[in-house]
Amino acid sequence: MKAIILNSGVGQRMGAITDTQPKCMTEISSDNTILSRQLKNLVSFDIDEVVMTTGYYNSVLEEYCEGLHLPIKFTFVNNPLYDKTNYIYSIYCAREHLKDDDIILLHGDVVFEPLVLEAILESKHSCMAVSSTQPLPEKDFKAVIEKGRISRVGVNFFENAMAAQPLYKINHEDWLIWLENIERFCNEGRRNCYAEDAFNEVSDRCKIYPVDIKEMLCAEIDTPQDLKTVSARVKEVNKRRVYMCCSTDFIHSGHIAIIRKACRLGRLTIGVLSDEAVASYKRFPLIPFDERKRLFENIAGVDKVVEQQKLSYTDILRTLKPDYVVHGDDWVSGFQKPIREEVITVLDEYGGRLVEYPYSNNPKYKQMDALQRAELAMPDLRRGRLRKLIDMKGLITAIEAHSGITGLIAEKTTVLQDGKTYQFDAMWLSSLCDSTAKGKPDIEVVDMTSRFRTIDDIMEVTTKPIIFDGDTGGQTEHFVYTVRSLERMGVSMIIIEDKIGLKKNSLFGTEVKQEQDTIEHFCEKIKAGKKAQKTKDFMICARIESLILEKGMDDALERAFAFVEAGADAIMIHSRKKDPAEIFEFVTKFRATDSTTPVVVVPTSFNTVTEDEFKACGVNVVIYANHLTRTGFPAMQNAARTILEHHRAKECDEMCMPIKEIINLIPEE
Repeated sequence: MKAIILNSGVGQRMGAITDTQPKCMTEISSDNTILSRQLKNLVSFDIDEVVMTTGYYNSVLEEYCEGLHLPIKFTFVNNPLYDKTNYIYSIYCAREHLKDDDIILLHGDVVFEPLVLEAILESKHSCMAVSSTQPLPEKDFKAVIEKGRISRVGVNFFENAMAAQPLYKINHEDWLIWLENIERFCNEGRRNCYAEDAFNEVSDRCKIYPVDIKEMLCAEIDTPQDLKTVSARVKEVNKRRVYMCCSTDFIHSGHIAIIRKACRLGRLTIGVLSDEAVASYKRFPLIPFDERKRLFENIAGVDKVVEQQKLSYTDILRTLKPDYVVHGDDWVSGFQKPIREEVITVLDEYGGRLVEYPYSNNPKYKQMDALQRAELAMPDLRRGRLRKLIDMKGLITAIEAHSGITGLIAEKTTVLQDGKTYQFDAMWLSSLCDSTAKGKPDIEVVDMTSRFRTIDDIMEVTTKPIIFDGDTGGQTEHFVYTVRSLERMGVSMIIIEDKIGLKKNSLFGTEVKQEQDTIEHFCEKIKAGKKAQKTKDFMICARIESLILEKGMDDALERAFAFVEAGADAIMIHSRKKDPAEIFEFVTKFRATDSTTPVVVVPTSFNTVTEDEFKACGVNVVIYANHLTRTGFPAMQNAARTILEHHRAKECDEMCMPIKEIINLIPEE
């Protein structure tokens, strides 16, 4: 596509303004003339070839265009009869340069905002800018609309007409029809009329459709009063504020394309989601906030970059009050639909507008996203993420996973609530759930080799940090090798309990015989594990059983401080009471001395406590230890029983998740 800009007129009605230069070189703002603004708009839409007709001061105009240093190939065509003919003859003079492509046709005195050109270019048909809201001008163009098409364009048409501006996009086949009639007119000596007179004779074959620009800026400048009016409108357009939120770790051509579109609308502010918001929304950011912010600050056209702390736009929109919010159309349905509805509601409060562009489904971008996910799944990156999440969020949550599919549930389940997104930060590989999934008792009968295979299954399809239930840790000599293996695999934390002997589930408490390890021996195990580590990322968490075994608060605290002194990276305190009082008491007393070591809880019994309450108390990690197992098995039992009772599967289908949804949960690669 190429543009033809008609600049051969004399511009007599502009008075002294056009004494020394063509009208198109008239300044309409501090940084633009009519022409420079036109050309910059064309460039922003990747139109890089311009045929320009000239008349008087043609050398001044050519020199000015070249001096703009825009990425445009100019072809200048002088109309030697500029003072005796109309622009139909200018087009005729340039005809040999206009026969090989679609055309953007505009007069050199038309000032328009980028949204107008965007609407014109998005039309599949040949089209012209018209306005259904502007009053019909007395002396300027009107377009007669019949059966949805433009049948005539001219000054003297008022019936079935709309105000029109000489800004067209004309497809090649339609343009050749119009151009052929322009040639006929000029060859017959009809050179002092409008080019539209030639169109009106062939409008049944040259099919041009109206594009209604309504109140948008698109106006010709013929007089000093026009200049004053349009310059004021340009000033308004230039003041428009545009907002766009980004969460990406890497910027590809699709992002640049939508940023360029956003810049056309006004002064663009980009909101970069905080690390915590990104981690809650989709996945842990590979690049920290400060670096992501700098990426956008260095993109041409971006006016300002700010932090958006939540996925919800409400607070930032009410603060900035942008005229436009720009987003891809991928949130029209799906998880982000409520966020979109919230944005529309807030914009309606003050008259803002949402502008949505088609979301790119370029396979290359999906491949880049898959590579990013693969990078997040790599052991070195995954291992250290748990520490970073605790530092970033203060409190994180983990849910048990015992297979690849439960790992995917832990990875992908997300809830939008109160303008925030919630998802689990990590996965808990419980020995109880792993044993149960294999139909074995929870007495450490499932060996580490088998449990490592479960880790592999989960790691292969997920990216989130893994917390491993190490039971007692076994013999110290064995524990050293377990630490090395888990660290190498990319596990973030192992939790070991200070008990010895045959494992019994802690929730049995004193109902079964359970023996607690000595402080000295357990400290030696922790020290040996820490010494075996190769990185600082891997965490050893000491689980204290004093409250379970009714040894008292003082014993629990003594052990906690001793285990931290021995090198434990975190402390887990456990209780089988439904009343959380002793948990809160422990955390409060522990925090009075130690304000930094992460505290872990598993609220299987004291399950009425909310995460906010735990965080306020000083807890850092909440593990939902067996809930997928405990909900999954009853559902499967019920399905099996239903089939047996009815001797068919129909009644069971109502309980079943569609297989398509399960398949969509599973990654293709």
